[in-house]
Amino acid sequence: MIITPTKRQQDVLYSDLRKDMLLSPVNSDVSRYTDEDSVKESIKNLLLTDTGERLFNPSLGSNIRRMLFENILYPETRYIIKESIGTAITNFEPRAILQAVTALPDYDRNAYEVKIEFYVVNTPTELVDMSVLLERLR
Repeated sequence: MIITPTKRQQDVLYSDLRKDMLLSPVNSDVSRYTDEDSVKESIKNLLLTDTGERLFNPSLGSNIRRMLFENILYPETRYIIKESIGTAITNFEPRAILQAVTALPDYDRNAYEVKIEFYVVNTPTELVDMSVLLERLR
């Protein structure tokens, strides 16, 4: 009797469904985000959600959209955006350990390029970088 070792599938720590509900080509099930991609997508959704927008959780969100209509030349606006992002991630995303938030103004597009560095809770050895462009819509 010959026993062949089976390849062990990598453990998935976190998993979230995709918003666009695309089907997986492997098993024709709804595809999903896993691990750090799951946390990145959650942070992005958190930043784009206004406080009071969720009916049963009115404190969830960041209120960044209202700051996008302030004058981009004021350094206070950049500081408030940076602090709002840090507070939102710290309060509402328990899977992320926040390290740094940088908000750089893009004067040509009247927007902010936000760079976020964090560790995923169960994998604290890998620093995850993500960037989000925050621009106002009319």
